[in-house]
Amino acid sequence: MSTIGPFPPHALHDYALLADGERGALIGPDGAVNWLCAPTWHDDAVFASLIGGRGVYAITPRGRWAPGGYYEEGTLIWRSRWITTDGVIECRETLAFPGEAGRLVLLRQLTAVDGTAHLRVVLDPCADYGRAPRTSPHRDDDGIWHLNTGRHRLRWQGAASATARAEGLTADLVLEPGERHDLVLECSDSPLPRTLPRAERAWDATEQAWRQGVPSLEQTIAPRDARRAYATLRGLTTHGGGMVAAATTSLPERAEAGRNYDYRYVWIRDQSYAGQAAAAVNAPELLHTAVRFVSERLLADGPHLAPAYTVHGTPVLDQRELDLPGYPGGFSRIGNHVEKQFQLDCFGEALLLFAAAERQGRLDADAWKAAELAVGAIAERWREPDAGIWELDPRPWTHSRLSCVAGLRTLADAAPHRPIASTCARLADTLLAAVSANSVHPDGYWQRTPEEPAVDAALLLPALRGALPAEDPRTRATLAACREQLTQDHFIYRFRHDDRPLHEAEGAFLLCGFFMALAEHEQGHQVQAHRWFERNRGACGASGLYAEEFDIAQRQLRGNLPQAFVHALLLQTAARLAEDPDQDGARRRARRS
Repeated sequence: MSTIGPFPPHALHDYALLADGERGALIGPDGAVNWLCAPTWHDDAVFASLIGGRGVYAITPRGRWAPGGYYEEGTLIWRSRWITTDGVIECRETLAFPGEAGRLVLLRQLTAVDGTAHLRVVLDPCADYGRAPRTSPHRDDDGIWHLNTGRHRLRWQGAASATARAEGLTADLVLEPGERHDLVLECSDSPLPRTLPRAERAWDATEQAWRQGVPSLEQTIAPRDARRAYATLRGLTTHGGGMVAAATTSLPERAEAGRNYDYRYVWIRDQSYAGQAAAAVNAPELLHTAVRFVSERLLADGPHLAPAYTVHGTPVLDQRELDLPGYPGGFSRIGNHVEKQFQLDCFGEALLLFAAAERQGRLDADAWKAAELAVGAIAERWREPDAGIWELDPRPWTHSRLSCVAGLRTLADAAPHRPIASTCARLADTLLAAVSANSVHPDGYWQRTPEEPAVDAALLLPALRGALPAEDPRTRATLAACREQLTQDHFIYRFRHDDRPLHEAEGAFLLCGFFMALAEHEQGHQVQAHRWFERNRGACGASGLYAEEFDIAQRQLRGNLPQAFVHALLLQTAARLAEDPDQDGARRRARRS
């Protein structure tokens, strides 16, 4: 990305997310919103300076300042806070929540907390990732600005004094000590309503919606972080039920390595993780939305279920380049090759999701039809090579087959009196026997494939989900092999790529760090479980958000932000570690008996 402009990129550690369920924005410590897609997650960006396109909406103090900020408890309402040479300034910011499908309302409220506040405001929207022209802005008699870019219509209140310049609409604001000032930006792909949103009313509605939408989670071992994780998952989930894997595209996992992807889509696996986490904390809203979205996709596609969809349930577009500079070290890409893949474990994760809902009495007739389709798909396709959890070359991945064993067994345990239970049990036994025959290493642990003897951190998960008991020798051997071969200072890597040191190939995988915490907990190793939890819980940015990977050497976030499945496993781990492992194990054994 060029650093010529006034709002260069920051380390991912420094960004916060504003999200209303329908779309999300990243805001940096300089008060610059430099990533926002509209009207929904996978649509083109109106503010794209994060990946080298045009488009930004910034409120920045004049003079010298030091940044800070925090989320209001249990919300995605962010407070940017700057200490200046003249005093203290805060900017309270949010996307009005819950969001409308076709129109966003971005609220920003400035306060001169201490001393006089001097600020520069810049609004420069550019649709199509910064490539679409912007019409000349027009200010009406009420001081409200109207402008268009691409298919987007924007309306801006609170900046009547702004002037149109090459860098966009620009205003200099001066606030006296204690004074507040509201800015309200609307963006829609259809004509805006005649009625203007009022800042005070929009703030009140947003605060109330977050208060009602995020549970207290006091039963977890880390309630504040659990609430933030839940709020993040809720902010990534649309009214149609789909939860995007991340808010961004093209943020690299490794500089110049080509590993940067578009995660603004709904992965069936990630959605199932989130639903299971919601069930673990008895939060029915996210559980219900996950079941609804996954059920609808299975009812539509059956054994041809795709690994990922748009939030509308439509196919993901194939990957293509945008020809922008990209985030430093990365490339500008949209779309994803996942739409061409088969991932067997998605069916197992769907069954685990349905089982979690059934235990809470929340699985309706349509979801049961979807469950039956998933069982049939496993029976039909389990012998086929698949791309697996890490989306690699098609192989008979052990994790995929064991995930299906877990899903089949858990669904049978959750509904033992249904006719499908016996079918699930028999199929689970068949898969487990086949995998046991060719995918157990001579040292006793599960290996990645029949031909690849290495261990994989993903192989910790099936036992946690019910494929095998905690006391099974293969479960314990797999945990021991992961500890010995893939860990460093209570961080863990997915698998060994080659002969290089682990940290040179990729970052530590935070999802798997929480797998380790759960696995140690299941074995009764409480000190180790909490060490794993705390170590990985600390690998977040300043706002408390998690990316996919954590670069141990540089202590930096890597990959798209925020990564939903990391937040889901943090939430679930915070709930499970608050339980007595002996009681948890007894409950699981009772479900199998």
